[in-house]
Amino acid sequence: QVQLVESGGGSVQPGGSLRLSCATSGSIFSFKSMGWYRQAPGEQRELVGLIFRIGSPKYAGSVQGRFTIIRDNAKNTVYLQMNSLKPEDTAVYYCTAADLSGTDYWGKGTLVTVSS
Repeated sequence: QVQLVESGGGSVQPGGSLRLSCATSGSIFSFKSMGWYRQAPGEQRELVGLIFRIGSPKYAGSVQGRFTIIRDNAKNTVYLQMNSLKPEDTAVYYCTAADLSGTDYWGKGTLVTVSS
């Protein structure tokens, strides 16, 4: 059973940076895509960004240019580097991965709060 474990959430002031980590229990090469979604209070879960085995990464327009997904193959870990954070980035961030059969996996989430 694949497990995804997020870490790195917390509180930060507007304009600050934060890096989230997502460690996988299996090989990162077994996934056709990995990435992040987020869910703000009272809102639906939305895409933040995805990286793929083949092709360019995909980011939501609201985070384009501020957030970057980084993959460390040796550590079987994916990171979400978040810069220039805004209050509207406040949400629970979920790591997700899809294996080669199309099965989706989700982490339990980590809370990010952007507030002065």
